[in-house]
Amino acid sequence: MAITFQQRHVSPRVPALMRAVAVALVIGALGGCSLFSGNKPRYVPAPLTTFTPNLTVNPVWSVSAGNKSGVGFVPVAVGNSVYAATENGTVGKYDLTTGATQWRGSAKKTLSAGVGTDGKITAVATPRGEVIAFDDNGQIKWTAQATSEVTVPPLVADGLVVVRSGDYRVQAFDAETGRRRWSVQRPGPALALRAPGEMLMSNGFVFSGLPGGKVIAISTANGAMRWEGTVSNPTGTSELERVSDVVGAPVISGRLLCAVTYQGRISCFDVSSGNATWSREFSSVNGMSADVRFAYSANDKSVVYGFALDGGANVWKQDALQHRGLTAPVSLGRAIALGDYQGYVHFLGREDGRLLARTATDGSAIVSRPLATTRGLIVQTSKGNLALLGVGE
Repeated sequence: MAITFQQRHVSPRVPALMRAVAVALVIGALGGCSLFSGNKPRYVPAPLTTFTPNLTVNPVWSVSAGNKSGVGFVPVAVGNSVYAATENGTVGKYDLTTGATQWRGSAKKTLSAGVGTDGKITAVATPRGEVIAFDDNGQIKWTAQATSEVTVPPLVADGLVVVRSGDYRVQAFDAETGRRRWSVQRPGPALALRAPGEMLMSNGFVFSGLPGGKVIAISTANGAMRWEGTVSNPTGTSELERVSDVVGAPVISGRLLCAVTYQGRISCFDVSSGNATWSREFSSVNGMSADVRFAYSANDKSVVYGFALDGGANVWKQDALQHRGLTAPVSLGRAIALGDYQGYVHFLGREDGRLLARTATDGSAIVSRPLATTRGLIVQTSKGNLALLGVGE
């Protein structure tokens, strides 16, 4: 499967003809940027490295969650259940321990993002910007309309369903009724990377990265902006060179909120004030993660880095998985885990980045970040399969 940077959102504020020309330029210019495609790959994925495993990883269960899954589909665990959705409109709740189906519903429409859930309301979204909420019996509770396409998974918490649409609006709907509660729009560039994106809700605020290298904090109570920080400033002379979008989800560790951009930087801020604490040049297409000591991210060549949260020093680098189309990492125990374009899950040491373990899934690409749970690691594949991997020592 080829992973490219070809598909990009174009702002509806740009006139139609200009949008058509811009998209054509992007496809033409970036067509050669495929990480691997056809018989003449420009970037050859690194072969799987032989190593002595130092971590036990065992498949526990696997279940079909529907048909097809892309960058907008990330599973969510609440209690002893895991929720997932797929492009064909299937939305389901599964027992985290056994994989047994607890309920399964259908949006009856093609989906572009999901899921968000608090264990009571589960929300998904469509390419037309429809937000569809299910109750916890798998029945559609309400449908609302966002202002444009939604490709970022919704958030459900604090009595709200929050979505971020392609016109750079963050909108909140009442979780019980679907009534719009507030809407915040920020300016954005004409071109933006179509890449994994997520929001984060914590302590009464929604944190969202945006195209153009910005991260914002919004009050869940009324939509008021708390602060806006600059992860990176676009540079370069062409529209393509100036694409510098926040990818993946902002992450919080202690007093820090961190985010990473494509063609930009990895940066951390004081979560309460938005004041910058440290920043390093970096470029990612899938996002980052953090734990109490380190921040982690794979760059746009799938070289994985570990940074010290205290100051941002580069602690380690692992290039054995170069060009394998890695997902954003997730920290679990003494390892971090990343999926790749062939459906493998790789486990690296948190402290030094060394290869600890590797396991296969169904052979299709894993493009959304894995999910760390109390039972192990959940991954969702491009075929729409959901799997739990038990991780030992």
